[in-house]
Amino acid sequence: MKKVLLTISLIFSAALAFSVSYKNNTYQKLADEYTRKAEHALDAGEYVLAEEYAAKAEENARLSEEFVKKMLAKADCDAVMKQAAKKLEYAKSINAERNFPMAYSSAQKSYASAQESYNGEDYVSATAFAKQVLEALADIKEITPLPEFYVVRPWAETKDCYWNISGRPYVYDNPLLWENLYQNEENKKNMPRPNDPNLILPGMKMKIPSITGEYREGVYNPSKKYDPYSANR
Repeated sequence: MKKVLLTISLIFSAALAFSVSYKNNTYQKLADEYTRKAEHALDAGEYVLAEEYAAKAEENARLSEEFVKKMLAKADCDAVMKQAAKKLEYAKSINAERNFPMAYSSAQKSYASAQESYNGEDYVSATAFAKQVLEALADIKEITPLPEFYVVRPWAETKDCYWNISGRPYVYDNPLLWENLYQNEENKKNMPRPNDPNLILPGMKMKIPSITGEYREGVYNPSKKYDPYSANR
């Protein structure tokens, strides 16, 4: 008897808590209904029936709690998904697909996974994927594309050589990558002695090949401000 009374009391309290905020919660409505039936059966001395109703009320209260948690997760997910969609839209508007191909591609894949999880009502996973979109695009911004060409200047002025040019931020920001410049066929054709990487002449228009999918265009212009090359773009 005490167990029945305690169960009814707990279910009734839970019913009050959830029914206030979630009036369209079918499980909570059933929990409320079975709670009332259990109380009436208990008052009528029908203890077995009261226990049956109390058990059904308890089960529906559990389902109601799960439903509420799911709806809260959905609400959180909706907010993050909206942020992710807006960030992707912004990224597209500033040509992130071109200037930050790795970050943009990663964000697209994460957003597709978020949508798939959302459609499957897995809101926790969808939220996690949507957050990955925001993380992938956190550092994107509108930038001047890196130069595709560089015109060699006199050694006395700039110390231009493959090693030094490769080390400049707008090229590869790493002198050790100089062979990417030297091994390019277009550059070799413009060299007086193609087998001698130490000999390049002022005025030579040097191509700067893309090595990690980074977008490049135009000739280096010292009056422009370029962000340093990054393999993470």
